[in-house]
Amino acid sequence: MSHLKERKEKNCLNCNAEVQGKFCHICGQENIEPVESVWHLVTHFFQDITHFDGKFFSTGRFLLWKPGFLSKEYMMGRRASYLNPIRMYVFTSAFFFLIFFNLFDENDRVGTSINGKTLLEIEKMDSVSFSAFTKKLKPEGMNREGFKKYLDSMNSTRGIHFTTSKYKSKAEYDSLLKTGYKKHNWLERKMIYKEIEMNEKYNNDQAKILKTFSNILIHSFPQMLFISLPIFALILKLLYNRRKQFYYGHHAIFAIHLYVFFFLILLITIGLAKLDKFTSASIVDYLQIASIVYILFYEYKALRVFYEQRRGKTILKFILLNLAHVFVIVFLIVLFTFFSLLKV
Repeated sequence: MSHLKERKEKNCLNCNAEVQGKFCHICGQENIEPVESVWHLVTHFFQDITHFDGKFFSTGRFLLWKPGFLSKEYMMGRRASYLNPIRMYVFTSAFFFLIFFNLFDENDRVGTSINGKTLLEIEKMDSVSFSAFTKKLKPEGMNREGFKKYLDSMNSTRGIHFTTSKYKSKAEYDSLLKTGYKKHNWLERKMIYKEIEMNEKYNNDQAKILKTFSNILIHSFPQMLFISLPIFALILKLLYNRRKQFYYGHHAIFAIHLYVFFFLILLITIGLAKLDKFTSASIVDYLQIASIVYILFYEYKALRVFYEQRRGKTILKFILLNLAHVFVIVFLIVLFTFFSLLKV
């Protein structure tokens, strides 16, 4: 609610309906003076942020510790006290993938090591340390530009091949097709052309090709999960088809809450993985195993609370749901792998 002065006129500035009270009963707009000072804009901004944060944390608490509760509340029409599930999905997924991609890029640099030093450590070296480090390499004492070329020569291989053929150019392959020495169907020709194109584009550098491909595929995960969500809701609709009180929208809300829960738990798991540097690795391993067990228990409990079926039926549908979901995820991975390959 705004702290601006209430208008004396009783017509709504938004829809022109007659206002009874402080808010319009037609569109909900507050009947206040339209002129705002800078101070009012600033305070309104912070009120919105704190209101969002308050709803997010209170809703997140219910989501984490009361399986199926929020979906049940939404279905019963009790929604004002909780953050909208779609807004929560957008916020948590964006935050999760921001952290995930940052860690992926960092691990990509950390993963490669040269003479016991990771690429991330080499990047952070000052000029004196870098000079001392490169003296151990051949050729000795190279500068940073020379070191980059040295890395390129290390990574340079004979290219990548997902077919048995190893043609150097399209012209060579086309000439063999014309002579009839090679007879390939449409799909085989397309695969070989793509193979030649990638190797020419990246100068037969296998490391660059694989890195580019993995980056494209990894950055497709948000779209992959977004597509899988309505399919997950459809599977729920088929499994609970006899429960006529549940419409597809109800299954979709349940799926959204479940996905948001997964994002939150995965964020916690990532945080636990980062504790390896500060605590015993075995404790972190136990906590990560416990989080996996909790995810499985949570999903079963959420199904039982929301759909209100007996334990035996819920367990059976829990198994069928996860088998179908795994099949969908594998299919989407294969599909996105194919499209990622086309983008390389």
